Amino acid sequence: MEDGGKVIIENIRDFEPKHVFDCGQCFRWYEEGDGSYTGVVQGRVINVKKDGQTLVLDNTDKKEFDGLWYDYFDMGRDYGKIKNELSEDDTLKEAIGFGEGIRILKQDEWETLISFIISANNRIPMIKRAIKEISEKWGKPVVYKGNTYHSFPSPQDLKDASVEDFESCHTGFRAKYIKKTVEMVINKEIDLYNLKNLTYAEARNELMKLPGVGPKVSDCILLFSMYYYEAFPVDVWVKRVMQHFYLAPDVSLPKIEKFGQEKFKKLAGFAQQYLFYYARDLKGKEISV
Repeated sequence: MEDGGKVIIENIRDFEPKHVFDCGQCFRWYEEGDGSYTGVVQGRVINVKKDGQTLVLDNTDKKEFDGLWYDYFDMGRDYGKIKNELSEDDTLKEAIGFGEGIRILKQDEWETLISFIISANNRIPMIKRAIKEISEKWGKPVVYKGNTYHSFPSPQDLKDASVEDFESCHTGFRAKYIKKTVEMVINKEIDLYNLKNLTYAEARNELMKLPGVGPKVSDCILLFSMYYYEAFPVDVWVKRVMQHFYLAPDVSLPKIEKFGQEKFKKLAGFAQQYLFYYARDLKGKEISV
């Protein structure tokens, strides 16, 4: 339902803003004092608020919702069915209970690529700061309710930026990776927006030709922007929860990744998100994270 610059979805299921925006898959959503979240996506700014079973998207309309937000929020997927299937595993059943409102967003490939290069060995607040500063320096301003936000800059917007410019945005050692990645995308050494037409293995191999993109970063990009739900990114959180509940403590990252993909198959990416969100809550509790 559309109502004065808002789209209102009643009886929403399997969508909890905090779970969606705080589960580590995105870095451009900001929690407001009223519990809503304001986000910048493809040059648009909207506010998302859930009131009971009603989801309110402010600063949009039905046409834009159908053309952008429906896919972005993965509205066409039956998450109830996914959760039922994964809940046959006792650990995942508990993890799902903790993060039952998670949805995997369909984000822009370019922004996701740079965001997860920045994410390597980094903390979420620092990742958010770096992306915000890059956007403020090279992106286009967008005003919403008196506040100025910025779109994420395109490769062309960044083509003249130096390593030092990126370093000034608190990207650290990743600055040289960003600079080289911009050059490779502009020079068409990688066709980023065509990767989703390849197999998972082919797309992953292409991504790992980019500097600063290893197995975990490539899997995040594939999962969060290209619909490769067989991807199972393994970071310190997922590693430890997998070792604690499923595997021996000395199992390597590649073996954990392979185990996750073989165990959860086409739903591996969804399982990873529930486990990641759950593992962070277990810090200092049942497992040593």
